[in-house]
Amino acid sequence: MSNAWGGGGGKSGGCPTQQLGTDMGEIILPRRMFLWSMAAIYLAAFVSLYVQIPGLYGNDGLLPARWQLRYSGKSLWELLLSSPSLLWLGPQLGLDTHTAMELLCLVGAALSLAAMLVEALRDSVVFFCLWALYLSMCQVGQVFLYFQWDNLLLEVGFLCVLVAPLTLIRGSRGVREHDRVTFWLLRWLLFRLMFASGVVKLTSRCPTWWGLTALTYHYETQCIPTQLAWYAHQLPVWWQKLSVVGTFVFEIAVPLLVFSPLRRLRLGAFYLQVLLQVLIILTGNYNFFNLLTLALCLSLLDDQHVNFWRRKADKISNNGLWSWFLYLLELTVWSLMIFGSIVCFDLKLDLTKNGISSSTAFTYHQFNQFLKTVTIPAIWIGVLSLTWEMITAMFRCACVSGFLKRFWGTVQWTVFATAAAAMFTISLVPFTYMEYDSNARLWPGVHRAYELVDRYQLVGSYGLFRRMTGVGGRPEVVIEGSNDAVSWTEIEFMYKPGNLSAPPAAVAPHQPRLDWQMWFAALGDQTQSPWFTSLMYRLLQGKQDVIELIQTDVSKYPFHQQPPAYLRAHRYRYWSYPQRWWRRVYDEEFYPTVHLGNTFLESMLSQYGLKDKSPPRRMSNTTVAQAVRWVRSQARGVPTHILIWTLIACSATLCLLQGLQNRNNHPERTPLTHEATVKEYTEHVPKGSADHSGNQICC
Repeated sequence: MSNAWGGGGGKSGGCPTQQLGTDMGEIILPRRMFLWSMAAIYLAAFVSLYVQIPGLYGNDGLLPARWQLRYSGKSLWELLLSSPSLLWLGPQLGLDTHTAMELLCLVGAALSLAAMLVEALRDSVVFFCLWALYLSMCQVGQVFLYFQWDNLLLEVGFLCVLVAPLTLIRGSRGVREHDRVTFWLLRWLLFRLMFASGVVKLTSRCPTWWGLTALTYHYETQCIPTQLAWYAHQLPVWWQKLSVVGTFVFEIAVPLLVFSPLRRLRLGAFYLQVLLQVLIILTGNYNFFNLLTLALCLSLLDDQHVNFWRRKADKISNNGLWSWFLYLLELTVWSLMIFGSIVCFDLKLDLTKNGISSSTAFTYHQFNQFLKTVTIPAIWIGVLSLTWEMITAMFRCACVSGFLKRFWGTVQWTVFATAAAAMFTISLVPFTYMEYDSNARLWPGVHRAYELVDRYQLVGSYGLFRRMTGVGGRPEVVIEGSNDAVSWTEIEFMYKPGNLSAPPAAVAPHQPRLDWQMWFAALGDQTQSPWFTSLMYRLLQGKQDVIELIQTDVSKYPFHQQPPAYLRAHRYRYWSYPQRWWRRVYDEEFYPTVHLGNTFLESMLSQYGLKDKSPPRRMSNTTVAQAVRWVRSQARGVPTHILIWTLIACSATLCLLQGLQNRNNHPERTPLTHEATVKEYTEHVPKGSADHSGNQICC
């Protein structure tokens, strides 16, 4: 489909400003790309979690999930209200909690895979099911599911319910009058995510962020670095400091452009954010977090730009002086951003070092005043931007021919505009967490509304790397086992640093959650990580499900034939080493030597409530339970990141082949105006069909 520059629907024509790209065109293709991307991200999330369920949440896992479901005689409805999780239905299906979790993950993975392959299944109902399934996991996930990207997946996943069409129930036209209203919520979330991530780095008063030296530590101290992170760590200091400056610009200044009425500024923001996320993906394993951010960036695109990628761009008329005025305005914005960066960070050429010197040229008080000044106006900019989208969508409804269609479109607009306004309103509470005075100025009713829906994790607050850790060396906990308490053998993990000569792994979008928690555990003492006692206890028992969290190939685990009689843990400090990957020095004892029946171990298990005193539960033996166990037997031993990428690659290939086949079946036609396109959808798309645009595109 060739997109008309007129952003409206019906018979509205394109005004000169729309033709020059000062308004957002149709978003049919970006919406479809976004929904396909979300299906792929859900697939990665469910498969990654599924593989780890037995070791994390099984009956013999680190934190059995059944402990989180207390059946107190309440009705099912009361249980769902207190803790919204489909796992409450497990006993009615004859399933224990462990098997029910695996079943929900398998259903989520199957739905995600189907949505990737079949466009009609990228539907509001399907995405609501995916959101409910993942929320059910998070309700019992405890510390292993307390990550910002889990909250972000739930928030973006719920927005998918508003963005996706209802093809399964009533069919869908290619153009819906309210689409831009719901799609706008993704832009607002992208702004909140990036702006808060930049702000918290400075409000934390972390000396490495203020001194622009954070990246001289980050590449070697992040949780699971990649091999490229090792090379990035070797870059000169002036480049690392300049990279920190770029991070602040990308995360604080550039997000403000997502609400720009000038289309090319929004596209500039899109490419800068994509560049930042790609660099992070190359130098760190942050599972699906950066993929989620990239999916949100699609909200800055329109059909015309996607068609430009496909070499099917429309011809845009040049409107003389008006066009030159817009170019001048855009150039002014970029010039001010560059000039502001030079002034705020005192950027100067340093000929002695053949680089660029930089330093923070403002104080904490000045930045705090800036934050106080900009937070409330940013909210009002959001209000105006959302209001504009609502008004234009309302006029699109009014321009639809036919009373019944116009009436039905108005009803839809009312429902989705109300939902968008509600989501925007409650998101103001976590957004203003970064500035106390602004949060206090919010209407009390907004806080009450947020508290009512907080249990469903519809909105969240974000901000990674508030403070840089590992300034004095990367802390790393190393577990050692022995059968005689004399000779000790280190237990190596698959992904986290341990072996000094082993290169860092590349595992995204899989998240090895035990490896991540080992990184957090090393930042404090063992009392701050109660689950670590459970890990030691399960390893002494020789529980295979827990061992597979450490080594998928159990034969590589040094005590696979017989559990160790003794375990202990020490903390080391790691650094990147030019001659090999790592070097380390001993720091201190992290966990004392323990064995089964050891007084210290027993006291810790009792103190943290980690020892199950209830009698062993009978394993479910229903047909569904047997099927779940059969799937587990087939997936056991396969590296998770390879499994995820295989599924995604096969799905993407099938979608590509399907798109090529559709293109061959439907030769190129003369580009249609938006008016003609809407008419074509109305007349020729059958009820219940998928959401098609004029030219087929898989994602």
